[in-house]
Amino acid sequence: MIEIEKNGRLIGTVAIAIAVVAATTIAARSWERVRTKPRERDMKVTGSAKRRIVSDLIEWSAVVSAQNPDRTAAYRALHEQMARTHAFLIEKGIQEDRISISSAAVQELFDTEVVGTGEQRVERRVFKAYGIAQSITIRSTDVAKVEKVSRQITDLLEQGVSITSHAPSYLYTKLGGLKIEMLAEASKDARTRAENVVRSAGSTQLGRLLEADMGIINVNPANSTETSEGGRNDTTSLDKDIITIVHADFELE
Repeated sequence: MIEIEKNGRLIGTVAIAIAVVAATTIAARSWERVRTKPRERDMKVTGSAKRRIVSDLIEWSAVVSAQNPDRTAAYRALHEQMARTHAFLIEKGIQEDRISISSAAVQELFDTEVVGTGEQRVERRVFKAYGIAQSITIRSTDVAKVEKVSRQITDLLEQGVSITSHAPSYLYTKLGGLKIEMLAEASKDARTRAENVVRSAGSTQLGRLLEADMGIINVNPANSTETSEGGRNDTTSLDKDIITIVHADFELE
């Protein structure tokens, strides 16, 4: 009888121990579920801002060249043509301090000459002349005037000047400050979009901003909607559109 009692107490003790371990395990698993539960519900939205600007700086360049079998004569010809080009620009109203002239670059020019026929046919390089070139660049805030001159420069061809004109580059010098303003506008647009979605749903409220990615800034020709992951900075057009994008993540309460 006493043995049965002892065994009963032993079995009871073991049962209690098992129950405590099981309860501890369940509690631990419950804590794990609570601890690993997502911090909050959120909403990711994209905001944007767009503004039209007009370039306030223009950069235009042209190359003047000359050729002659005699190197000295080639230099003289180039010097004469550059003088006529410079005088033409001054006559058109371009300020002296807006004009930059590079140093002259010279290279030897060759023709290919074929000698003989059949198996005896041989090609060889034959010296033709010295080619000398010099570039002239204008950088000015008087965009309209320089743009006009860039189209008129071909008049020099009729005067015997060998000149090649490049397309002007149109720049905007106040882009730095404008980007900051537009990022603020895009951020505000992102919040407005998120509030509109939440208002339509009606079952939750928009909370604090969790994260914001300033995204990219694209400077495009007017009316273009092209985007690039690294951003774009167009220099081909006078009128441009700046497009700023912001990605925002808001908490939902």
